[in-house]
Amino acid sequence: MKPLYILTALALLYSGQTILAQSPKAKQLVGQMTLEQKVELVVGMGMRLPGPTAASDKKDTAKHATPGFQLPPSLPQDASIPEKVPGAAGRTHAIPSLGLPSLTLSDGPAGVRINPILPDHPNQTYYATAWPVGTLLASSWDTSLVQSVGKAFGREIQQYGIDVILGPAMNIQRNPLGGRNFEYYSEDPLVSGHIAAAMVRGVQQNGVGTSIKHFVANNQETNRNSVNTIVSERALREIYLKGFEIAVKEAQPWTVMSSYNLINGTYTSESHDLLTDILRNEWGFKGLVMTDWFGGKDAVAQMKAGNDLLMPGTILQYNAILTAVKNGTLSEDVINRNAARVVDLIFESPTYKKIPYTDKPDLKANAQISRKAATEGMVLLQNNNNALPLTIKNNKQIALFGNTSYDIIAGGTGSGDVNKAYTISLDKGLLNAGYSIDKNLIEAYTTYIAEEKAKQPKPRFFFELVPRVKEMNLEEPLLQTEAQNAAAAIITIGRNAGEGADRKVENDFTLSTEEKSMIQKVCEAFHAQNKKVIVVLNIGGVIETDSWRSWPDAILLAWQPGLEAGNAIADVVSGKVNPSGKLAVTFPIRYEDEPSAKNFPGKELEPNEHKGFSLFGVPAEVIYEEGIYVGYRYFTTFHVNTAYPFGYGLSYTQFNMKPLQLSANVMKQNIVVKVTVTNTGKVAGKEVVQLYVSAPHSKIGKPAEELKAFAKTPLLQPGQSTTISFALTPADLASFVTDQAAWIADAGNYTIKVGNSSANILQTATFQLPQQVITEKVKNLMVPQQPIHELQPAD
Repeated sequence: MKPLYILTALALLYSGQTILAQSPKAKQLVGQMTLEQKVELVVGMGMRLPGPTAASDKKDTAKHATPGFQLPPSLPQDASIPEKVPGAAGRTHAIPSLGLPSLTLSDGPAGVRINPILPDHPNQTYYATAWPVGTLLASSWDTSLVQSVGKAFGREIQQYGIDVILGPAMNIQRNPLGGRNFEYYSEDPLVSGHIAAAMVRGVQQNGVGTSIKHFVANNQETNRNSVNTIVSERALREIYLKGFEIAVKEAQPWTVMSSYNLINGTYTSESHDLLTDILRNEWGFKGLVMTDWFGGKDAVAQMKAGNDLLMPGTILQYNAILTAVKNGTLSEDVINRNAARVVDLIFESPTYKKIPYTDKPDLKANAQISRKAATEGMVLLQNNNNALPLTIKNNKQIALFGNTSYDIIAGGTGSGDVNKAYTISLDKGLLNAGYSIDKNLIEAYTTYIAEEKAKQPKPRFFFELVPRVKEMNLEEPLLQTEAQNAAAAIITIGRNAGEGADRKVENDFTLSTEEKSMIQKVCEAFHAQNKKVIVVLNIGGVIETDSWRSWPDAILLAWQPGLEAGNAIADVVSGKVNPSGKLAVTFPIRYEDEPSAKNFPGKELEPNEHKGFSLFGVPAEVIYEEGIYVGYRYFTTFHVNTAYPFGYGLSYTQFNMKPLQLSANVMKQNIVVKVTVTNTGKVAGKEVVQLYVSAPHSKIGKPAEELKAFAKTPLLQPGQSTTISFALTPADLASFVTDQAAWIADAGNYTIKVGNSSANILQTATFQLPQQVITEKVKNLMVPQQPIHELQPAD
């Protein structure tokens, strides 16, 4: 029997009762605590930032002291308590008298981030797997694959003695310049939600916890700690909250991390509307909510909102909460509730259960899982005249151009970075795959890169991004020699970004003058010899391609593929793996075509206060004037052409999708949609089935089409078929109607569109919803304090 892929929203009626997580055992234990112990539990132990040893560290004689800058601990005695896992992001307080140990929380979204040198074993180095970045994993459109990555990731987390990993990150990629887009999954909440749920399920199979983040609308790095996001209730619920809702209901992550930003005037970590009314009351979340590190301003307001744990914790927060309880401005019942949630988290943890760990995860096996996952999320953007897969006859050499071919980027910076043992560069990966690489180019590039890197300044802090080395000037004689002697050319273009800063348009979203010149010169020289040129994009976020994509024969979007990068790229280039990735984010023709371009990253309200780098930023605001029209919802509705549309990706084979069958022409409770996918080409491959729905005309604007379900086929041999089934309910059709505070599916005729991208619909069918259905009634929450003039499609 073929699997039935059911993507539905639960039609829950709003209840005024708060859903609490505390178990009777946790409440009983909290009842035995002093007020001071309760406050300790809801405030973390502080943290030590990685980096050069501070002068004050010379006085620190603790055996397990971690090199770096010691931030003020939440309690004076915390500074001398050794870390269980040096380099982890934070810890909770232990209460030994009640049998409660300290929990260890660690970054990150793309792998465990800890110190490679542990104090007890100074002669041994410890590494972690650098998994493919989130954007690549989402581009696989394969929840089973992502769950298998999560399962391996979770084993590694457990083996390093960590209780909760701070991920996955699942904010919407609202704008291509978002500095942490590489950590996030998609511009679409359905893709983000189901991919995140798969990762959470995989990790938590190992008895360790996840913390889905950053809740919510943390879609930029510029002034991320101080920016007020002004967004309509509808856009907030349909775009920015929906993915989190899916992940919570499907996978029940142990924790949720509130974001830094404000929404409509209130810090998310201080928002009762968000953390209690929506997350707990509406969605039924039963876990713990923690802040992002140093997030929010008012510790007492955070407690009242339902933000159970303040991380990493400071003495100021401890004192503020303790004073508020004693003077009666904060009910001790609130602290009891939040502390009980921390206790329940402790009860679930491997540390409490005394599960042994080895500090010796199977990194070799995990590297192979990482390599496989990387190949599944690479996207073939262009393949003129079957330039790929690349077959080289007579053992001729490949001419490998571009700094990034020899200095590959495994992943982004900041908390998404990983202490990995190695990264396979593309030249090494191609050599491992049996290709020959021109040695003169290898020597020229490695010498040039080393010399240029030696001139660069050292980063001032652990997530500062050092600028990439400019591309080497290619002399004409060298190009002509390479074009005559080599069988083909491969050019790699690299981009990196990360925590603390957003990307720029010039020389980042767009290619630099040197990069364009390199591509053009190589293409001219090799095409004059009737030889192929392939461009590999080793990037973490969207870039401009339209001005140069006609020059090369093929373009492979490799994203940032983790530590096995070069091997994984070679697997696809050689045809060992047939590419099956699809874009989970749109590639616009120009940056200006993005609907959020005119107001990203917003405006600073006190710009004169900005003096150099600021971790916390200055007061700022950003208005989400595009409303629900994010990504493909905008491009399809407003008929704006793209370079590569959402859901797009080529293969080395071909597929058809037919017939398309509906279980009924009129929806009552649900409609089952079936489509048969057949490999009509000559090599084995996988296809992604994407189901979009177009709604009838409504009193509120609707996108031209919205993704409502997706599934990836198994590997199909030539001529082989499989049937994919989806079940749709009225909840899947519903939009949020603000003036009724309800999710409503309008009566009328709906069109189902099945295809392999948002712009390539292969089959359509229609059905009727005979009458309007209110699928969920809620409350108006997080209401904007000012009118928002949102985009509206023409009638």
